[in-house]
Amino acid sequence: MRKGMFALAAVGLLATGGMAACGDDSSDTGSSGGSTSSVGKVGVILPDTASSQRWGTDDPKFLKAAFDAAGVPVDIQNAQGDKSQFQTIADGMISSGVKVLIIVNLDSGTGKAVLDKAKAAGIATIDYDRLTLSGGANYYVSFDNVKVGELQGQGLVDCLTEKKYTKPVVAELNGSPTDNNATLFAQGYNSVLDPKYADGTFTKGPNQSVPNWDNAQGGTIFEQMLTSNKNIKGVLAANDGLGNAVISVLKKNKLNGQVPVTGQDATVQGLQNILAGDQCMTVYKAIKQEADAAAALAISLAKGQKPTTATGTTTDPESKASIPSVLLPPKSITAATVKDVIADGFVTKDAVCTSAFAAACTKNGIS
Repeated sequence: MRKGMFALAAVGLLATGGMAACGDDSSDTGSSGGSTSSVGKVGVILPDTASSQRWGTDDPKFLKAAFDAAGVPVDIQNAQGDKSQFQTIADGMISSGVKVLIIVNLDSGTGKAVLDKAKAAGIATIDYDRLTLSGGANYYVSFDNVKVGELQGQGLVDCLTEKKYTKPVVAELNGSPTDNNATLFAQGYNSVLDPKYADGTFTKGPNQSVPNWDNAQGGTIFEQMLTSNKNIKGVLAANDGLGNAVISVLKKNKLNGQVPVTGQDATVQGLQNILAGDQCMTVYKAIKQEADAAAALAISLAKGQKPTTATGTTTDPESKASIPSVLLPPKSITAATVKDVIADGFVTKDAVCTSAFAAACTKNGIS
């Protein structure tokens, strides 16, 4: 994969239109109350609300704000993990005449079918967060997902080194096998962990993927891992939801805090687990920047303009096609830097620093 890093200042190019009045996600009027019929409508399909809080709250909020600010009508819907519903939503958006379609696929097969229909209808397409393998989207907006995995792997190395365990057994709880991002995360963290396995610093333990990023299933899988290998001393969990599922099992076995667990997404729950000492680290991805970058591309396309904000390319590992891309840098978060996520406005102090975590917040400089 060839990765182009997107200059964060370029997101400022989003401000291409006047402020829009607040309305529902399918509003067709701009800030002046006049018609925006000369501007194409944008359709956005998000994957679910179960695998991560971002899909139900963060992304729709940031995307809608960006389109509203530019006076571009947008229809944002969520497939709730249902592939048939994903396709039904897409068919409705295509038949309604959207000019741009942004998707977060549930799997590459379903995603490709939708992208093919959109292209046949002359609709510009953007893969958002997840690349649709062989999908042929016009643009791709995400984070440097290999780097996300590298940060997770290094975070676990740091936490296990601090514990001073001898040849600790490391379990890996990977994301969904149908999500290309999960493959990239694993590529990143295995590039850090594999040398540790090879030189005997760490011991490679059970390694399993979790279908559909299902947290409950992730907990069951890890419980089976722990039952078969009581010596697990570290867990590479691919996101905060899976990390919390692991922590729940560790708590039942009175092992929480003793076994470092990674995460990703900087969820409120994940940050609280870090403050409590039950989670080693998470990876913060500035979702507003990602949403703004995708919106900037879509706004240009909806207005019939050539986008200028894609500054790199990504090679589709299946089709080998080169896709114009925006890839944003992720950031590793530990207890000492939870305050950075709050300062960035991604989560609030009130949400994170509830009474149970007030002392830990104070200790870690959250004021």
